[in-house]
Amino acid sequence: MNIFAAHCRDIHFFMLKKVIFLGLLLLVFGSTSFAQELKKEWNRNTIPDIEQKMIIQGLIDVQKANPDILVELKYATTDNFMRKNVYEDLTRAYLQPEMAKRLAKAATLLKQSKPGYQLLVYDAARPNSVQYNLWNALDDLKIPAKSKTQYVADPKIGSNHNFGCAVDLTVVDEKGKPLDMGTSFDFFGPLAYPRSEQEMLKKGKLTQKQIENRQILRKVMTQAGFKTNTTEWWHFDGMSKSQARARYGMIK
Repeated sequence: MNIFAAHCRDIHFFMLKKVIFLGLLLLVFGSTSFAQELKKEWNRNTIPDIEQKMIIQGLIDVQKANPDILVELKYATTDNFMRKNVYEDLTRAYLQPEMAKRLAKAATLLKQSKPGYQLLVYDAARPNSVQYNLWNALDDLKIPAKSKTQYVADPKIGSNHNFGCAVDLTVVDEKGKPLDMGTSFDFFGPLAYPRSEQEMLKKGKLTQKQIENRQILRKVMTQAGFKTNTTEWWHFDGMSKSQARARYGMIK
């Protein structure tokens, strides 16, 4: 059974158990107030519509592929450069099946080379509707229209995230603390550029240890089949955007 089929089976079994449990409790207790509380609990445990749509389109929860992978979607919090939650109900990380398989391999390679270390995913597949949310949120930052693409890909064209073929992530140590990479996630400027690391080292703006930490991430990701990004140490692509568009199409 492939990962997608097993994932769908787990979802259906989980929801069936919830329905049966909810029905039995309603039969036993029957009170309106109690039923309301049960409904709230049900809503907290069901899979949000945005995630269900991605599952229907064939995407895989990366933690189903490898439970060692940690997830903290930055755009589902205010801890991002826009200081705004644009993901709303999306809190799990999804990728195309092949990309999820590669990420699972990277997590295994990391565990073998650095026992206790784990991958921490900051961003993964992103529906095009959310890309528009990101694009429109730039207006609140007073960023001119002509400069928007320096921060977010035009939703009419999309980024590799919109095809489920890109992932943003870091590495955490045995205590769950992210390694010092020299900048935060979503930092704009040469300090975050892999292509500028040696220059930044010579200028004293990056340390050798920070570069070595980046190389830990880069090594396992490239070994698993991902490609690096020259301007973002945290971003990795599974294929080119044109390949992803032709093979998968935009995530709605």
